[in-house]
Amino acid sequence: MRADPGGAQGGTIRLPLFPLKTVLFPRGRLALRIFEQRYLAMAKSCLAGEKPCGVCLITQGEGVATPGAAGAPEFAAVGTFARIQAWDMPQLGILQVTAVGEARFAVQAHELMPDGLVVADVAPMAPEPFVAMSAERRPLAELLEHLAARVGPQHVPDERALDDASWVGGRLAELLPLPLPMKQALLELNDAHARLAALQRFVDAHGSR
Repeated sequence: MRADPGGAQGGTIRLPLFPLKTVLFPRGRLALRIFEQRYLAMAKSCLAGEKPCGVCLITQGEGVATPGAAGAPEFAAVGTFARIQAWDMPQLGILQVTAVGEARFAVQAHELMPDGLVVADVAPMAPEPFVAMSAERRPLAELLEHLAARVGPQHVPDERALDDASWVGGRLAELLPLPLPMKQALLELNDAHARLAALQRFVDAHGSR
């Protein structure tokens, strides 16, 4: 379940990356508590320029390298543009933000800045088209409604697209307790129906909790 390199659109974009132990899907929400100076500066720059950063899953290592370290942690080659939609600073030096996932991208090259920030050249991937939910997968949309009511609108917006297989698959992949490698594989998959089929197998085998 790897991304199709042919799905990348022409041209590359240079942007800062935020490697995390999580997977952000397009149209998903991500709450972050930022306190490291490099990420505070990154968030300030993104807000001032109305630009996104990139979120990638850390595959090995605990976090971005500290200044002077040997290198950055290993991270997935496919990530998601994240745009900050809301922010608050409850105390000096602590920034709480809510970011929303936009398109996926493929990392073409990256470098580690002196302060430990990773900056990458990425190729945007074409967004998935609308794919209608099939009657066979309708129970997954019902499961999503149940999970959304449990976690609240801070994780799943009130504006929902329960008839869109891509949207339903993304939200379920975020909310279900999937192993991180599986979440990443589902992000890279370019087939909404195949993603729902994989999620259905997980639910059948493990339940929804």
